[in-house]
Amino acid sequence: MSEQEIQQNKTAMVIVAHPDDAEFAVAGSVATWVRDGWDVYYVICTDATGGGPDDATDVSPSAKRIISDTRKSEQRAAGEVLGLKDVFFLDYPDGQLQPSLELRRDLVRLLRTYRPSRVFCQSPERTWTPTLTLGRYHSDHLAAGQATLAAIYPMSQNPWDFPDLFEEGLLPHKISEVYIAGAPNINHYVDISDVMEQKIAALLCHASQFIGRIEEVEKMVRKRSAEIGTKYGVAFAEEFHRTENG
Repeated sequence: MSEQEIQQNKTAMVIVAHPDDAEFAVAGSVATWVRDGWDVYYVICTDATGGGPDDATDVSPSAKRIISDTRKSEQRAAGEVLGLKDVFFLDYPDGQLQPSLELRRDLVRLLRTYRPSRVFCQSPERTWTPTLTLGRYHSDHLAAGQATLAAIYPMSQNPWDFPDLFEEGLLPHKISEVYIAGAPNINHYVDISDVMEQKIAALLCHASQFIGRIEEVEKMVRKRSAEIGTKYGVAFAEEFHRTENG
């Protein structure tokens, strides 16, 4: 894809399972995109009700609503730090996300409405080398990745998929490039050295997830971003599998 083609529609969409997923994986890149004049939208697939402490003693519906409201508020605050255009919550049950036809339809609706040329998603596959890391591959992350890639191709660009959307006036839209985090094959990086503090500030908006370990999380993210940066000769970086939708 040429630079001219990218410039034709500087709109990006970040599709993830939970609040804070994007801040860990792509917030630095998002900050650089916004700085370069892109309109960036977040899509959070779940209702964020599964983000409470592991030692919780109250998992009632009212407790889950409080968690959901808190995490959504934190995600909106992170969005303000990054300069997002908007954040959408699809409200599928946290911890139970499936790459269902319903989820794909919801994603296609957003893709056809906002017509991004660039989409970020989570990997639908685990990587086993150098070792399988269970915490990196929440089942919701895998499901969100699978549903997003199916929504991108062929569904968003195929007029025969979801004809009801077509009849609503949501015409087919082809996404030009896709960034995938946590994929088995990494082939692209973004230098986030100039926006590292912005990435950290956005991440720390998710305060409910880091109670008692804010310094630990910040140190971990800085270290990981620096390790990736070292691979490419820059101070800090994020890396992805990037593919063009030819």
